[in-house]
Amino acid sequence: MDSSEHGSSVTSPGVAVGGTLPPGLTEEEAEEIQVELTKVDDEIQTLRQVLMAKERHAAELKRRLGISPLSEIKQNITKGWHDVQCSNAYLTASATLEDIGRSDAYKRTQETLSQAGQMTSSAFSTMGSAIRNRFGEMRNSPSFKSFEDKVDNMKYKVMGRSNGESDHSPTSNNAPF
Repeated sequence: MDSSEHGSSVTSPGVAVGGTLPPGLTEEEAEEIQVELTKVDDEIQTLRQVLMAKERHAAELKRRLGISPLSEIKQNITKGWHDVQCSNAYLTASATLEDIGRSDAYKRTQETLSQAGQMTSSAFSTMGSAIRNRFGEMRNSPSFKSFEDKVDNMKYKVMGRSNGESDHSPTSNNAPF
């Protein structure tokens, strides 16, 4: 196997690209390094081939066991979450949150916010009832009735008569149009 198969920068033993040896190396040292580099490159290639064969074998075993990539992801997530729950940081944070939840300040704040929410809900309900009542009063007012009659009359004039209506709009006597 020659050095060009491994992407080496030496074209022949002991001679670097460009025809000169690197500074501080004798020709014998360069040849020894070249031989060692060739051996290491060969070992790397062999290891890559072995790794690919092992990966194929592992994939085949997983397939035969019915282990899919999705189930592996689920298993990894479950294991990761378990690891998080067992970590010191998580346990410390959980204990701190439990302590906060049992504190008087937290309970008072929770009660205050609950009361504020109830009061706000009650206020919105009262306001909604008042608005609904006011709209009801407005709808029954003479001004609104007159406006409604004008809109009906305008609709009649724009759309015309339909299916058996008389020649006169029912509200045409009240409308100034």
